[in-house]
Amino acid sequence: MTTKSTPSADVYAEFKRNVNMTAAEIEKWLKTEESRSVGQDSGDGTSIGHHSGERIVEILRKKKADLTDADEQHMHKVHSYVSRHLAQGPHAKEDVETSRWRYSLMNWGHDPLKDK
Repeated sequence: MTTKSTPSADVYAEFKRNVNMTAAEIEKWLKTEESRSVGQDSGDGTSIGHHSGERIVEILRKKKADLTDADEQHMHKVHSYVSRHLAQGPHAKEDVETSRWRYSLMNWGHDPLKDK
């Protein structure tokens, strides 16, 4: 059974800051070959990031009051991944657009081109 609790203000704010794509944008992205072309296989033929994107869509569609402890844990995982990954990638816009780095971030709900 999953317990319900409102996520901490910090975790919620970090998640909202890191996930700069809408649920609809993420869903559309996850259907692309580019989305499927990146990431570490989770063991079922789909990448960990792709599964994360599906989970992020679920979280974005919930009311804050309906978020569970498991949702909060995933929100924190998203923040950790996006923060770490942003520090590793190319920063020249011409190197970013079709990069595996960007595609991976987009699986996690963050499009770095929206920051520029």
